[in-house]
Amino acid sequence: MSGGTILRTDTGFTLHRANLHESWIDDAGGEHDRDGFAVYDLTVENGRIAAITPSGIQSEGAENDMRRRVVMPAFVDCHTHLDKGHIWPRRPNRDGSFNGALEAVGADRPAKWTAEDIEARMEFALKCAWAYGTKAIRTHLDSLPPQETISWPVFEMMRERWAGRIDLQGACLFGIDTGRDEAWFNTLVDRVRKAGGVLGAVTYMVPDMDELLDMIFRAAIEHDLHLDFHADETDALEAVSLRKIAEAAKRHGYEGRILIGHCCALARQPDDEVLRTLDAVADCNISVVSLPMCNMYLQDRRFDGTTPRWRGVTLLHEMKARGINVCVASDNTRDPFYAYGDLDMIEVYRMATRTIHFDHPVADWPKTVLANPAGAMGLDESYGKLVTGGPADFVICEGRSWTEVLSRPESGRIVVRGGAVIDRTLPAYEELDHLME
Repeated sequence: MSGGTILRTDTGFTLHRANLHESWIDDAGGEHDRDGFAVYDLTVENGRIAAITPSGIQSEGAENDMRRRVVMPAFVDCHTHLDKGHIWPRRPNRDGSFNGALEAVGADRPAKWTAEDIEARMEFALKCAWAYGTKAIRTHLDSLPPQETISWPVFEMMRERWAGRIDLQGACLFGIDTGRDEAWFNTLVDRVRKAGGVLGAVTYMVPDMDELLDMIFRAAIEHDLHLDFHADETDALEAVSLRKIAEAAKRHGYEGRILIGHCCALARQPDDEVLRTLDAVADCNISVVSLPMCNMYLQDRRFDGTTPRWRGVTLLHEMKARGINVCVASDNTRDPFYAYGDLDMIEVYRMATRTIHFDHPVADWPKTVLANPAGAMGLDESYGKLVTGGPADFVICEGRSWTEVLSRPESGRIVVRGGAVIDRTLPAYEELDHLME
């Protein structure tokens, strides 16, 4: 089946015998298998989903017979770094370590990150995400002075340019100790507020962490801002900023949304610390996103000829069991923090399934790249689900089951947006060659 067989017409079309997972549709009456799939007919009219009904005998061999191919909602990628993306050719990580990444980005940012440079690399990344079927992205923006004066206007321009195709959210990013400069911090908060952004920071175990977190929470409450933190991206047992953030949220009675990324150290800590942290997080409106590709690359990298011993992912199973909203996302792409990646959420979910064990049973783990990140970002129910009356935004896979979808790159997937098949041509890397000199 080719993309050209699905046509957008005045009367619409129906995908017959499409395999839909129970986690991304409301109860539509189908008999789902042990992996959560059932076969449905999905009808599209005027760019919206008109009906989802169990397939009958008459669906077999009908026009647009999917023959049980998996049809997924458009993806939601809640943790990326579009401002860093694709700088690897000019600024590789010297040794693949976390410190090597910090040094490389620290050298590249002041030397190269002009408005033109950031715009071109963001545009390239968004073209990739669009071609793979992503509908919404949150990107962190390095906001160390004076970079915030350059990157935020570019982000606002890109958000407007891509409106209607990919919904963009921006979160500021700075080391939490930089916030000790209160005048600068207040100026940044005002910039984020005016841009409709999210207030964020990288937390680590500085002596005055609680005071700095109090400052951030007070600003978020005063200006009605949501929060997004990088936390504990390390194997250090003493790294407990995830718990510290949760305690600060409780201390301030904060009711906004909080998304916390990485949280790697939690998987290394003793059970009593793990339970204490999980109790604190479950008591707040906190979502957690694990970044399996980047953290597999960075964490526990050894320089003595030995093999890494742990995976770098956080305790999503334990969190999910406590009702915590959990997600996985792309994180970095072709930059010093991760030399690979292309903002393909099927690749992210494939890696997560293999490393975090999103199977046996599959249950509702697919929500980690769909409805869960949509909730963490405050998006409505049409994001990450197939909803009757909602937009006809979905991805038609080649595979008919999880083992088929996750065994190949799905390079022949068909992406439908607003009821129309999009051009999935990926941009050529040579488009960025002029920036790599």
